[in-house]
Amino acid sequence: MVYKPKKYMIKCCPFMSDNFDLLGKQGNEMFENIEWIFFDVGSTLVDESFVYEHIFRDIAELTHLDYQYIYDEALKFYKQNKKGDRELGMKYNLPKRKWYLEDEILYENVLQCLEILCDRYHIGIIANQTLGTKSRLEKWGILPYIDLVIASAEEGVKKPNPKIFEIALSRAKCKANKAVMIGDRIDNDIVPAKRLGMHTIWLKQGFGGYWSITGEDEKPDCIVNSIMELCEYL
Repeated sequence: MVYKPKKYMIKCCPFMSDNFDLLGKQGNEMFENIEWIFFDVGSTLVDESFVYEHIFRDIAELTHLDYQYIYDEALKFYKQNKKGDRELGMKYNLPKRKWYLEDEILYENVLQCLEILCDRYHIGIIANQTLGTKSRLEKWGILPYIDLVIASAEEGVKKPNPKIFEIALSRAKCKANKAVMIGDRIDNDIVPAKRLGMHTIWLKQGFGGYWSITGEDEKPDCIVNSIMELCEYL
């Protein structure tokens, strides 16, 4: 079984107004003073479906359990706002999982989206990544569209620590209220960025899309289903 991201409806500011129109006046006003947009990488620009399939097959082999059973167990954890692969590792006392960088691929239309947005905003990266993030972005052909790369391995600090967001804003010379954070993770992307005063967009892709919002601090300004939908109002 190959993991396929769940599909969702677009919602913009669903918690602010029942009459909010994604393409209407309020949507334009929300982002009219934005100077920078920051993207996460994994499950935001980069599809990690095959990575997780590889990891779950490794777990199934180590535990002598069926792949579908492992996948279903992981999914249950994600729906409980937990990281499924990590929880399985603890449950079965497994060694630290390997991350298969070679299985990562760009989501469809990422290049097209960045081509559009780079004419409107400065574009940055704030991501938890291993060493060599710039090289991978270059390999995927998207580095020319990106003005700033802030990655955890190089900075020595990881999301959700607010310091990594503060580093990005400082180097961009941008105030928090003139920046948007776009990511798949409520806990790593939306909550810390929102606390700093950044605008936030939840891109519901990958397993992060199964997160259940439990409080005001977790509510993003907007929710979208795919990266190209960002270009409809950003």
